[in-house]
Parts: sequence; C-alpha cells; structure tokens
Amino acid sequence: MHTIGKAARAANLSIDTVRFYERSGLLKPPPRTAGGYRLYRQDDIDRLRFIQRAKALGFTLEEIAQLLQLNDGKGRRRDVKSVAARRLEELDRKLAELMRIRHALAHLVQACNAEGPLAGCPIIAALIGAASTDATSPTPARRRRPSHSTDEE
Repeated sequence: MHTIGKAARAANLSIDTVRFYERSGLLKPPPRTAGGYRLYRQDDIDRLRFIQRAKALGFTLEEIAQLLQLNDGKGRRRDVKSVAARRLEELDRKLAELMRIRHALAHLVQACNAEGPLAGCPIIAALIGAASTDATSPTPARRRRPSHSTDEE
C-alpha cells in the first residue's frame, strides 16, 4: 500500500492530479487509514499510468473513462478499437486544419517583403481583414459576414 505522495511519484503525477482523477471517477477512491490517509494499491498506480499513457495519445478524459470501463471487463476488443478509431479521425481532422493554416501562413510570409514599408504588408492586411482570399484567411468560418439585419447580435 502506498500513500498518495508515493503513488503520485510512482505514476509520475502530482498529488493534485491523482485527486482530480479520483473526483473525475477515473480512479476509485482508495481506502483510508484511521488517520485519513489514502492508501493506494499497485493496481491503482497501474491505472494512473494507463490514464497518463492514454492522455499522451490524445484521448479525452471521457474517452479514457470509456477505455478504462472496457478494460475493466465491460467490453470487447472491437469496442476499444472503435474508441481509438474515433480519436484517430479527430486527430486527422485537426492535422488537416493545422496544415491548411500552415499553408495560409506560409503564403503570407512568402508574400511579405521584409524590407518594404509596413503599409500594405500582406500579413497585417490579412489580420485586419483587408485580404479575404482563402489563402490568407486561415479560418473561413470565423470571417465576419455582412449583417443584413439591424438587430443586434
């Protein structure tokens, strides 16, 4: 049995993180001594390491809870694969968005003459909104659209 400090160190976490995982339901509250100290088993430390590895792979706390539940005997391999596949799809979407943003920024950097005057700088113009092409607008969904109504939003 380990105190919270020893368990946290063994899992390479802070004590606050261990408590957070308990409050989140990812880690069952351990038994306490008469003095109120939490006592963690090796299984608890293994579970904390599982959570950290899952976080490192980009899983959300909700997905980690699902994986833990599946690992606790309430699922099958295809269920685990399904959770991981959804996470992979989300990562692919994020990567595609980052690549689109990178391309737009690279285009702006290429178009900017570093020796020219600040006036007319394509980077500043794009940030102000003067340029509205797709290449200079990294997030089209966030561009302002003219309002045709007089109602305040």
